[in-house]
Amino acid sequence: MGVSMEWAAGGVTLPQGFRASGVAAGLKKAKKDLALLVSTVPAAAAGVFTANLVKAAPLLVTAERLRKGTAQALIVNSGNANACTGTEGYADAVAMAGMAAAALQLPEELVLVCSTGVIGRRLPLAKIEAAVPAAAAAVRKAGHDAAEAILTTDTVVKEAAVRFSMGGRPCVIGGMAKGSGMIHPNMATMLAFLTTDAAIEAGLLRRALKEAVDQSFNMITVDGDSSTNDMVLVLANGCAGNPVISGPGLEYQTFAEALTAVAVALAKKVARDGEGATRLIEVQVKGARTLNDARTAARAIAGSNLVKAAVFGRDANWGRIICAAGYSGALFDPSAVDIFLGAEQVAQDGAGLPFSEERAGRELAQDPALITVDFKEGDYSATAWGCDLTYDYVSINASYRT
Repeated sequence: MGVSMEWAAGGVTLPQGFRASGVAAGLKKAKKDLALLVSTVPAAAAGVFTANLVKAAPLLVTAERLRKGTAQALIVNSGNANACTGTEGYADAVAMAGMAAAALQLPEELVLVCSTGVIGRRLPLAKIEAAVPAAAAAVRKAGHDAAEAILTTDTVVKEAAVRFSMGGRPCVIGGMAKGSGMIHPNMATMLAFLTTDAAIEAGLLRRALKEAVDQSFNMITVDGDSSTNDMVLVLANGCAGNPVISGPGLEYQTFAEALTAVAVALAKKVARDGEGATRLIEVQVKGARTLNDARTAARAIAGSNLVKAAVFGRDANWGRIICAAGYSGALFDPSAVDIFLGAEQVAQDGAGLPFSEERAGRELAQDPALITVDFKEGDYSATAWGCDLTYDYVSINASYRT
């Protein structure tokens, strides 16, 4: 990290003034499935949402409420996406937020709402209504419980936090995320919630979030599918007491870098926990003419099913890598490309080299498995993350709903 930051144990409740809870409402079998996240004071708020034309009802409600740039609480359920449920689904999302507002004694317009799970089913509102009072009563420094309650097919809880200083005041950014399947760039299919006790103007918070998402959640892929419910939300309540960041400069740069660090850490956890995955794939594209070329090629390589299957099989089939770069839309000279699998170079100037299959196989067995592609044409680089494609991915998704 370029600025002075240190990783900290914790998540969304590590920053001052944030509390959370996670309870079982009965939407899933014997698991936590309802989470609350609350700030002690109204917070500057921003969000980034799925590029999918089909958008779930809670996403629409949350996007509308974020137009004012202020929020104080969030209610999230897993097990049911409340997507493709018509006008009734929209009313259900509003009602769900209203339940949280009443239990927390907050203005309804300051409560955001999110859902994740199976598409096309109405929310069991009676179960949620029965569980909200217990969730509100349990609100405390329980970020881990909340992070557990938002999971679907995830196998691990995903949390991250960093400490840093601004204006002589100690500040924290924390976060939690869920995501394992239906993950692809342009808002990968997942939910992520970031909190900070730093004080920053809402417009700059939106800018910092967009920059962070472009380098993190929009650079991961598991299976090429983008969902209806994806969103990343950030709340900044100012409880750290730093002077409000109101313009570009060193303090904004510090904040943006810390926010990006947490977002990247969470994004990598999502990619590593891809359904059925055994290891993370990290694709570094360098020497590109433009940042867009570097990002486009890196995403295509990380998202190629053939590349992902080759990594699973530890097969140094580098032709699949240059092929994915070639169809990505990035502009480069194929006759200049070098390719490395970890430390083992397998191609130079667009052609194969004699290399050790054994060493290359060992490199692909690493976690993360590192793929480096050098276009040797410019100064831009980008990194994307994915995971290997295994037999278990098909098994999990062949019976996800039933």
